[in-house]
Amino acid sequence: MRTVYPICCGVDVHKRFFVATIITTEGIEPKYQKRRFSTFNNDILRFKAWLLENNCRDVCMESTGKYWVPVSNLLEDSVNVTIANPKWVSVVKGNKDDDKDSKWIGDMFRIGQVPGSFIPCKDIRILREYTRYRFKLVSCKSSEKNRYQNVFTVCNVALDAVVSDMFGKSASSITDYIVNSDTFDPEHCVSLLQKSLKKKADEVVASIEGFQMTAEQKMRARMIKEHYDFLVNDIQRFDEMIDVLAAPYESAITLFSTCPGIARRSAITVLSEIGTDMSQFKTSKRLCSWAGLTPGNNQSAGKKKSVKITRAGVYLKPALVEIAHAAVKDKENPYYAIKYERIAKRRGKKRAIIAIARMILTALFHMLSTGEVWNPCDLQQVDMPPELREKELQKSLRRAAKLLVAHGFVSPDAIHFPEPASA
Repeated sequence: MRTVYPICCGVDVHKRFFVATIITTEGIEPKYQKRRFSTFNNDILRFKAWLLENNCRDVCMESTGKYWVPVSNLLEDSVNVTIANPKWVSVVKGNKDDDKDSKWIGDMFRIGQVPGSFIPCKDIRILREYTRYRFKLVSCKSSEKNRYQNVFTVCNVALDAVVSDMFGKSASSITDYIVNSDTFDPEHCVSLLQKSLKKKADEVVASIEGFQMTAEQKMRARMIKEHYDFLVNDIQRFDEMIDVLAAPYESAITLFSTCPGIARRSAITVLSEIGTDMSQFKTSKRLCSWAGLTPGNNQSAGKKKSVKITRAGVYLKPALVEIAHAAVKDKENPYYAIKYERIAKRRGKKRAIIAIARMILTALFHMLSTGEVWNPCDLQQVDMPPELREKELQKSLRRAAKLLVAHGFVSPDAIHFPEPASA
């Protein structure tokens, strides 16, 4: 096979050490040099000097957890580092060890059989760390809300059956009163209600009277509420820091916001995952496949097996699905709503929303590649003005009539079209 990298290095990374094999292609048989280094910074720098001494500027290593990150951080300024998905460099079981792994990675990389994973620039990586941790905090906050609500459910407080939001002003005042008071006064409870909830005063009191909550359960409710408030404050601090980190990419965020369903926070999340340089993915299809929005291709002997979407895009895919749900509910721009309804009739709602998410990601790819605002080429066909729709209908009818006449199904005299109204 053709040699793509005459001098390269394969690295098998572990937590405490890594094994590197430099491969030099001279003539038919390549030459191998193997060394073992620790993952401490001084040893990584010694590994870097060894690479430069041997004129090796291309390194490939397997993306094993986060262990590859310290090595990549110290090499990326002077060496081209390729991070490979384990499925592309895995060796046959029963014939592997650390030395053989690094040699195998180098051999596959040397002949160009290892596609590199997308590793964004350091600024995007830092922004991604913040957005991903914010996602975890929001998930934790939702869990705490459910736990807080369950505390009252198991104590015979059915307030959630009356109010729409247990964390609204009225509901929060009532729950704080229940948790922090040793007695229950219905009149004081009614005085805490605000606005339209005052009309449901009798239902609110009936849903609470007779509740059973011990001191220990009240203590647990207070602890959950304190943790919830702590998470809310943390999320606000993260939002402020994310806005600072995203400031250099304001033009891309504004561009994303022209697409239906994308708010500023969602635009920052997507940007932190895919970056701004679309040349890394080359085509929108590869980007969608990387995000886990493309059906699989698993066919053998004329039989199609499972073609479910992959598990890739753990953080990007949920963000795009959330954007897709918002886009299909956008009344000002019904473009995606119309497409969603058409696909849902044939394929179901879940597949339809994934299809919309893929359309949105494809649009974002072309928007970043060209710098143009959201303006799909078939927008006029989907969201067509009534006058133009009538004109297209008449054109289709005339085309169908000509086809019937040409095949002799009807005579030309039997078809009559009304004259269009003059402007």
